This record gives sequence, structure tokens and C-alpha cells, in this order.
Amino acid sequence: MAILTFSKSQSRHVSAVGFLYVAEGRIRNMFKWFWLILSSAVADPFLYLISIGLGVGKLVNTNSTIDGVNYLTFLAPALLASAAIQNTLDEIIFPTLQGFKWTKSFYAMNATPLTSKQISLGVYFSALARTTFTVLIYFSIMMLFGAIESPHAWLAIFSSLFCAASFAAFMFAMVSMTENDDLFLMIVGRLIIMPLFLFSGTFFPLESLPKAFQFIGWVSPLWHGTDLGRYLTYGHNISTSTLIFHFLYMIVLLIVGLFWTFKNFEKRLSK
Repeated sequence: MAILTFSKSQSRHVSAVGFLYVAEGRIRNMFKWFWLILSSAVADPFLYLISIGLGVGKLVNTNSTIDGVNYLTFLAPALLASAAIQNTLDEIIFPTLQGFKWTKSFYAMNATPLTSKQISLGVYFSALARTTFTVLIYFSIMMLFGAIESPHAWLAIFSSLFCAASFAAFMFAMVSMTENDDLFLMIVGRLIIMPLFLFSGTFFPLESLPKAFQFIGWVSPLWHGTDLGRYLTYGHNISTSTLIFHFLYMIVLLIVGLFWTFKNFEKRLSK
């Protein structure tokens, strides 16, 4: 049986940029499903914007506007942020469960000069790479539908990615310590993703919810990303303190999530 060995120079190179090799491997694997990823990236915004933005929006616009704009313009930034989050979570949750439980590929990677931190960063950055691709397509279709009113609306691309990166970092920490994958996936789908999608000001202003439910939006990265997106795409009114709160909340979530993830990977791969 052949034994794989590394020279000192090779080990130093892997130690410096090892996460890029992990990310490259993940991205190459995504290319096997390129047409599925592309079709989903194109079909999702078309279906949502037509059915809800234009369909439901026609009924809403008959009586009034929301936040001073038509319903399609109000809805589009929320769908952009939601798509960013969903795509990032897909590329965080399932590869992590695969690496630790289903194929245990992370343990094989860790047997090389790759460190646990590099493995986790590789998965994380590859997820953001796919999300960037999806968000660019989504934003282009928003422009095609006429849902953009501000000349600096393109900045919503970055706010959506930032929103997805912060939430994904936190969920990365959660999935990296998961043992019961069936229970975890059920909880994520039914008790996290769906409530956040419904109660984060996605389809209507957060302020229209009863006070008892508004806290869901305040702790939801989706609401922070949506609020920023609306500010950037059509000039939604945000106070300076709220703007600062949005950024600080997502920065803290990002830092805490990644730090926690690194600890979990190191602990599990050292066993």
C-alpha cells in the first residue's frame, strides 16, 4: 500500500493556503451539479417575483403601497437576502454532515498537513462562492423585473452576502457539533428557517406584526439583511442607530460563529 508523504516545503505551502485547496475541491464538486444550480438560481427568482411580487403585488397595489413603493420593489430585497441565506446554508450544512458523519472525509483531510481550521474555512468560502453566483443572478433578474429604484442598489448584493455569511457562520458552528443529523435537519427546517422566513419582515413590514412576535425579526439575520437591502434598493428610511445595529449584530454573529466553528472542528478532528 502506497504511503502519501509531504516534503517540508509542501507542508509549509499547505499550511499557508490549505483552505484554498479545500474550497477548490468543494467548488469542483459543485460543477458536477452546475446545470441544476444554474436552473435553480434562475427559476427561483422568476417564480417568486412573478407569483408573489406581481401576482399578490397586484392585489396589494390596488389599495395602497407599502413603505411608499409598489409591492414588487418592497419584496425583492427580502427575497434576495433569503436566497443568499438558503444557498449558503445548503453548502454549509450538508457538506459538514458529510465530512463528519456520512463519509468522514474531514478526518482524511486532517490526516494531511491540512488543519481543522483550514478545512472549516475551505467549506465556508466555497459556500460563499456559490452564494455569490446565485445572488448575482438573482439581482440581475430583479433588475429585469424593474424592482430596482436606486442608483446604488447594487450594494444590496454585498449586504445580502454579508447577511448570509453571518448567519451561515452561526449555523456552521451548530452543525459542526451535531451528532443526530435527522433531528438537526428537522429543527433547522421547521423551527429556524421557516419562522425566520415568515416573521422577518419578508412579506410585510416587521412593525405590522404584534409586539410579541417582532423580537423574532430583531434576532433574525434575515431581517437585518432585508432592512439593509430595502435601504439600498429604494431608500427605505433607517435611522443611524438602526443602521449601526444592523452591522454590529451581523459582525458579532459572524465572529462568534466562526470562532465557535473552529473550536468544534478542532475538538472533533482531534478524537
